[in-house]
Amino acid sequence: MMKKIFLGCILFSLLCLYHGIVLAAGTNPDLHAGIRQPAVAGKFYPADPVKLAHAIHAYLEDAEVPVGAKPIAIIAPHAGYIFSGQICADAFKQAAGHEYDLIVLLGTNHTAPGFAGVSIYPEGGYQTPLGIARIDEAVSAELIAGAKGFTFKEFMHVREHSIEVLVPFVQILFPDAKIVTAIVGTPDLDLCARFGQALANVLRGKRALIVASSDLSHYPAYKDAVRVDRNTLEAILTLDPGTVRKTVQKQMAGHVSNLATCACGEAPILTTMIAAKALGASCARIISYANSGDASVGSHDRVVGYGAVSFTANQSCIHNEPAQNVLPKSPSGGMNDHHKSALIAFARKTIRQFLAADTTPLARGFDPVLGQRQGAFVTLKKHGDLRGCIGHMAEDLPLCQVVGSMALQAAFNDRRFTNVTLKELPEIDIEISVLTPFQPIRGAEDILIGRDGVVLRKNDRSAVFLPQVPVEQGWDRNQLLDRLCQKAGLSAGSWKDGAQLYTFQANVFNESDLK
Repeated sequence: MMKKIFLGCILFSLLCLYHGIVLAAGTNPDLHAGIRQPAVAGKFYPADPVKLAHAIHAYLEDAEVPVGAKPIAIIAPHAGYIFSGQICADAFKQAAGHEYDLIVLLGTNHTAPGFAGVSIYPEGGYQTPLGIARIDEAVSAELIAGAKGFTFKEFMHVREHSIEVLVPFVQILFPDAKIVTAIVGTPDLDLCARFGQALANVLRGKRALIVASSDLSHYPAYKDAVRVDRNTLEAILTLDPGTVRKTVQKQMAGHVSNLATCACGEAPILTTMIAAKALGASCARIISYANSGDASVGSHDRVVGYGAVSFTANQSCIHNEPAQNVLPKSPSGGMNDHHKSALIAFARKTIRQFLAADTTPLARGFDPVLGQRQGAFVTLKKHGDLRGCIGHMAEDLPLCQVVGSMALQAAFNDRRFTNVTLKELPEIDIEISVLTPFQPIRGAEDILIGRDGVVLRKNDRSAVFLPQVPVEQGWDRNQLLDRLCQKAGLSAGSWKDGAQLYTFQANVFNESDLK
């Protein structure tokens, strides 16, 4: 299962997750009686209703605490939940606890190049695994009648995911509310201004929440994404659509490597800002930020950014800095039992949430000590027997993120074992080995059994054993090195000629001892 999910996440996220599937304009034979059928259930979010509900509740439980007054509008991302679900929950959590009769979902155009208007879904509803979210047909009709260019084009909605992935959050948080869904085809300021003002006119006096569906930067490297997304978010804080437009254009002309867009929902963002201001919004707040590289299945090479923003009225507004999930290094270092327990708990939570909801928690909120870039192994044991063990040795990711990622790998991608199941998870004990940097050694005589982990490299082959392995197996130094050679696909004894040896130490702790 995990191999399939990992391949699916990587390939689908690159090909479809952020841009959608481009289809020619046409009709949908499955669209009956105005009920728009789900297009990305089982791809962007769980198709099973129990898993879907579990995923959303898990993200809402971890979501940022609401800040400020009742939101008039929010910005939420629309990628696959395993990448952006937590940031989406952060945005919707700002509105949780408030009463809304109507949720307006503004999507972007991934599927029909050249569409330059606004397509408003007129009737029926949006089907998801959780049921049907009903369209407010009166509001939709009033918007369609409002101006030239506001229409309904069925093909614009059939495969468009930017609205669909938000609907389950509405169904969980506001089960009695109706929805209005509209796809804003282009970030033309005149179009966005006309539609934003039309929205404000129709919604004035109603208990409505406007949701702009948008991811941020697409495909730059991690550090470039953080910088570009910070600039875009800070432009949004100005509440000036012109500033946002200029910021995006400037960054797109700035030759950032692999930057395909600064915001794939720029048109919904501009429209939402205009409507929110017309409805009295005077404050924009950045609630949270992450990118796909922060996910347990993410890579730092090509990422997509996600931001949660709220717009509120009648309050003083201090523009907060975009929250980031890569924690700074701690000058003091040192890991205590509280830190160890937090890592163990996160490893278990990551495995459990993946099994129960096909999603994973975001590695954030940890003490800075756990944000240091360190390698680690996660080992799973069942009744004392090995059940999975995989590690990440490079010092290129925050430790907390490494632990979450390696917990998934150990549970579902260790080829020596079948996948861990939810039923057996309570029987599994989790052990984490936090690694020190590798140090080259002169020869085998420098290895101390029980203290040192050992890395062997020869002829483009390599293998590693943690410090506790030879102790558990009763090996002496020569036996350890022979087994390392065999693990690397080399003949026993080949470590004696031309092999590179490195040692490291590990801070090893397990669940049973911490209890």
